[in-house]
Amino acid sequence: QVQLVESGGGLVQPGGSLRLSCAASGSTFSIYDMGWYRQAPGKERELVAYITRAGSTRYADSMKGRFTISRDRGKNTVYLQMNRVKPEDTAVYYCCAERLSDTIWGQGTQVTVSS
Repeated sequence: QVQLVESGGGLVQPGGSLRLSCAASGSTFSIYDMGWYRQAPGKERELVAYITRAGSTRYADSMKGRFTISRDRGKNTVYLQMNRVKPEDTAVYYCCAERLSDTIWGQGTQVTVSS
């Protein structure tokens, strides 16, 4: 059905900004809820941000006010704008599409916050 390809990761300084993109192909993703998750070494994968089919958003408490999730249905793309990043934001970030019991993951993109 839907295939997800992520981009935009890389090295960023503390306090800086980064914009991650997740492009969907194979099918339109307007019927899917979309989420960004991250996983740091030795830690469990955790929710970063979530956006529903209707456009409602949810954020982990530590990301509120710093990260913003959005989606462009015309481009079949979901974004994660990361502002005022911290070293503890270093992780592999994954895009996820969810509908009913169907869950599709992207390959992940590395974000490293370091000076």
